[in-house]
Order: sequence, then C-alpha cells, then structure tokens
Amino acid sequence: MVYPSAFANGNATFEGVASCAGSTCHGRAEGNGAVVRQDEIATWQNPSSQSGAHSRAYAALASRRGQQIADSLGLGRATQAPACLGCHATFAPASQRGDRFVLSEGVGCESCHGPSGKWLAEHYARPATHASNVAAGLVPLEKPQVRAKVCLDCHYGSTSRGQFVTHSMMAAGHPRISFELDLFSALQQHHDVDGDYIDRKGRPDAVRFWAVGQAEAVRRATGLFAQPRFAFEGAFPQFYFYDCHSCHRTITDAAQRKLTFETNPARPIPFGNPPFNDENIIMLSAVAGALVPAQAEAFRNSSRGFHEAMGEGPEAAQQAAKRLSARAGALSDALGARAYGNADAFRVIRLIADEATAARFTDYAGSVQAVMAIDTLLNALVKDGRVTMAAAAGIRADINRAYRAVSGPNSYRPAEFRAAIRTAANAIGRLG
Repeated sequence: MVYPSAFANGNATFEGVASCAGSTCHGRAEGNGAVVRQDEIATWQNPSSQSGAHSRAYAALASRRGQQIADSLGLGRATQAPACLGCHATFAPASQRGDRFVLSEGVGCESCHGPSGKWLAEHYARPATHASNVAAGLVPLEKPQVRAKVCLDCHYGSTSRGQFVTHSMMAAGHPRISFELDLFSALQQHHDVDGDYIDRKGRPDAVRFWAVGQAEAVRRATGLFAQPRFAFEGAFPQFYFYDCHSCHRTITDAAQRKLTFETNPARPIPFGNPPFNDENIIMLSAVAGALVPAQAEAFRNSSRGFHEAMGEGPEAAQQAAKRLSARAGALSDALGARAYGNADAFRVIRLIADEATAARFTDYAGSVQAVMAIDTLLNALVKDGRVTMAAAAGIRADINRAYRAVSGPNSYRPAEFRAAIRTAANAIGRLG
C-alpha cells in the first residue's frame, strides 16, 4: 500500500493517540507542565474550536455530507475509502499499526509528528534531546519547509494515495481546499513559545513561516500539475487546479452580458480559458520583491510564462509548471535561510497592497489569501512589539471589511475588497 509522504519513515510503528495521553505526558486537563504544556490531547480534542479540527476529521466522513460524496463517487463507505482516509485519518499501513492505534481517531499526533515507534519511549527521558528525537524519527516541525510540506500533503495534495482532491470530489460536494501556513499553525498551536521551547528549537518567526509557506504551496501546486497523471482527469484538464469561479457563476442569456470574471493583468491566457489558481503565486511575487529581490524578476517571468503556456497546450503548460516549481523551490530555500528583521513585515504588506499586486486580486481565492496574509503579518507585528494592540484594533475594521468582501464565493466583491485591503495596508505602513 502507498501511504502518505509524511509517514515515510522506515518501518516505525504508529502507536496511536492513546500512547501520548498519559497524565504525566500530554493528557493533563490543564496546561501547567514544567517543560511542555501537557494538555495537548485536550487541545487536539476540543469539540468546538479550530484547534480540534484534526480530531474531527474522521467523523466528517461519517456525516451525511461525507457519505453523500462517497456515494456520488462510488467509493462505498466513506469511513473505509482510501481516497478519503489519506487526509481524514492517520492512514498508516496495517503492518505498521501498534496495539493502541485506532483509525477512527482521525488526524492524530503521528500524522504531523511522525510514527512514534522508535522515539516514543525515549523522547522525554534524559539524556534525550530534540536532536536525538529527530534522529529517531520525530518530524522537526519547527522548520518552516518541513512543516509546510507535512501540512500541504492534506491541505493541498500529494502524490500519495488518498491525498489529492479531484474536481470530481468537489463536484460531489467536497469543499475547496485553502491553506496559509502561519495562520493555520496558529489555529492548531498546542505549545507555548517560552524559554524552554526557544532553547530546544529556536525562536519561530511568523514572517518566515508565512513566506516559506507561500513558496512551498506554489512548489507543490505546480509540481503536481507538471505530472500528467494529476493534470488530467480523463479527456479533460484536472479542474481542481483552476479557479472555480471563473466558470461557476450565474449563466444568463440577457441582452446585457455579465462576465463571470475580471481580466487579470498578470495572466496572458486566451479569453474564456479557466485560469490556474494563482493565489499563492501572487503572494510569492510580493514576497520575492520584498525579501529576495535578486530572484523576484525571474520568478515573475516564470509566473507569466506559466500562464501564457496555458494557451499553448498541455505539454507546454507542464514544462512551464516545472520551471515555475523550481523557481518557487529556490525562493523557499532563500526565504528559509535568510535573517529576518523588524522591517520585513512592513515591506511585504506594502507590496501586497501596491497597485501592481492589488490589480491581480480579481478572484475569490486570491483575495482570501491576501486578507489572511495581511491579518497574519499584522499579528506578527503586534507579537513583536512593532505595532501596539490599540493601533492594530483600529486597523482591524478595514481588515474585517475585507473579510466580509470574501465571506463567500457567491457574494465576492472584488472592488470593495481591493479598497479595504489597500486602506488597511496603508494604515499599517504608516506605523512602520
């Protein structure tokens, strides 16, 4: 059996959530541990908040919606379908499941931290260190590229079985995938960044995580698209990669036409062709210009060439995707390695909202990514003491106005969104 890429760790066994849930480990009711919080299981199991989303993933398959999707696709019971379990559970090979492993626990600890069979018993005892745990198979999620790749396996897709959402799945009712590394990390965070954490893993930087996340998302999307088995679904392109709402709008035959999309200045594609989802490409263009200017022009040229190749045919588009994926990978390496300073978030926000970038916010998904970026980067500035909470509160009115403009794909208002995001970004810029 092929299993998710995050699990590729030799033959280590998956011991299940119960193996982490002791009251002296991660199963306390209160987060008052001396080294780590020790209430991580309670956070993961939270029945109502975003922090409990992973534990609810398997149950979603048993819901009415989950079974309807499976029925439409002829998958049988959704809770048993490999096409679903790759992301809705810790889908370990049967031969690597320990005695306490339970598939119905959903996306458990080992989906992100890796199979614990080789490090569980030693990882908390002296003389174990974070480095020795990583050497034994613990996934070093404090590294932005590593975390992004693990998250993207489900939050975008991978080459592994059960980790790619097709257009057929979305037609059957599966929600569209969206992702932003730093924001999603904050929603799922179950640790405190205290002195002990910094001693063991270093101080995390929100701008670094956000920027690397954008680069890895572009690398993953174009890397998958470059492979024919993912780029096509039968005789048609795999529309998962394309902007849904360029086609899915109200169709009328009235005397006055109503276009279903706005022309985007950075997409030289033939009129009427569906555009590739480029929300992360837009963000990465701004990142490159702000933080890795030496690579910015080459990335923009590759991006434009990729869109242009969409009008030339499948082979040209896939070759252009490979080139763009390589550019994104080089940016990811550079963004992961560079030092970060107090002005970086201000610089990125300024470029996201400038005239050249803002003109590209013509689609729902790209605009959602942009407002999440402004929100994430403002939070980083507050956390670092560069912007006061009072000043941020005043700016949030415009950020919330931008969120309202993208509250749903059918009510998306691009002009209102662009105005709100520009006002918010200009207000943040004046504080820098």
